[in-house]
Amino acid sequence: MVGQGYVGLPLAIALANAGSTVFGLDTNAEKIEDLKNGKSVVEDVTNETLHKHLISKNYIPTLDPKSIAESEVVLVCVPTPLSKSHEPDIASLISATKTIGKYLKKGTLIIIESTIEPGTSRDILVPLILQESGFGIEEFDFAYSPERIDPTNKKWNIRNTPKLVAGISDRATTRAVEFYKKFIISISICSSLEIAETAKLLENSFRLINISFINELAMFCHKINIDINEVVSAAGTKPYGYMPFYPSIGVGGHCIPVDPVYLANAAKSAGSPYRFIKLADTINQEIPTYFVGRAEEKLGGLKDKKILVIGVAYKSNVSDVRESPVEALIIGLSQKGAHVSWHDDLVKEWNGEKSVVLSDQYDLAIIATPHDYIDLTRLGDIPILNTRGSI
Repeated sequence: MVGQGYVGLPLAIALANAGSTVFGLDTNAEKIEDLKNGKSVVEDVTNETLHKHLISKNYIPTLDPKSIAESEVVLVCVPTPLSKSHEPDIASLISATKTIGKYLKKGTLIIIESTIEPGTSRDILVPLILQESGFGIEEFDFAYSPERIDPTNKKWNIRNTPKLVAGISDRATTRAVEFYKKFIISISICSSLEIAETAKLLENSFRLINISFINELAMFCHKINIDINEVVSAAGTKPYGYMPFYPSIGVGGHCIPVDPVYLANAAKSAGSPYRFIKLADTINQEIPTYFVGRAEEKLGGLKDKKILVIGVAYKSNVSDVRESPVEALIIGLSQKGAHVSWHDDLVKEWNGEKSVVLSDQYDLAIIATPHDYIDLTRLGDIPILNTRGSI
């Protein structure tokens, strides 16, 4: 399992639970040391579960790429983020693929789970494996199966979330399906690698577009002094043709703000329109600025005001800050002259700063990402701005 983060580690443990021996390969020495010592690096895997599989030796964290040569199946779960210029960045995936090719043994099944543009598997990754391994296309199997992991989701987990699978050949598809059947209930076969790649991008582009839309609607509801959450609840009584989405500070994490950019980039390369995605992405990036304005409006100005931002992770009850829109909120408040502190005991340290305690020593508290543990009574009577839909 190449990559031991929010996708790779839970998958590795799911496979270990199913009876496989799993090498958890990562290039981050600190992470591997933590894993070897039984310290989980994600919320979905407990220290107790990790320790159990370390003792039984069916989960082996390692920095050694030679573990690839000892494996019948190699899964790739490395990040495919956005660059500083807001463009797809598959450098880590390219590096991982080259390493796999270098250490690959004949007959291995390679499965990519990282998010990529349609055509990346066939046009970039497979040729890299051929080049680095020196093998022919018949000497290994290749499949694509996009990850579908939602951290801390209590209803949908690895086992009961349906899995998409596509192989470069019928043999590869069959092997991948048989592999996933060991620990996943429902598997759907796609007729090509490109369909599976695009389906993943569609899933999260759909979410970005609808979340951006509901955030714009929330702005309208604020203007006419009605509660957006009541509006969503009322619309949700319709039993068909509707799906509820809820307002927020904007989307973050490794999927929703990222995958649509991969789809838009692919559309641009193909000469196809991508206006919806572009607009939704723009709206999402503007939401933090909107709440800076709301804070300024609430206090009659932000210069020298003490602001407490509550929750900096991209999602409730996780410590992941990747693509968190809260960073833009804090920067925007600071640029207006506010003295900004933040509280998030799941994140603890971020951008060279530490989480502060909840108290009433502020002019305003902004609820950006609510975690279940947070006790808002500690704020006393200070004004609160709730990005989740307060009027």
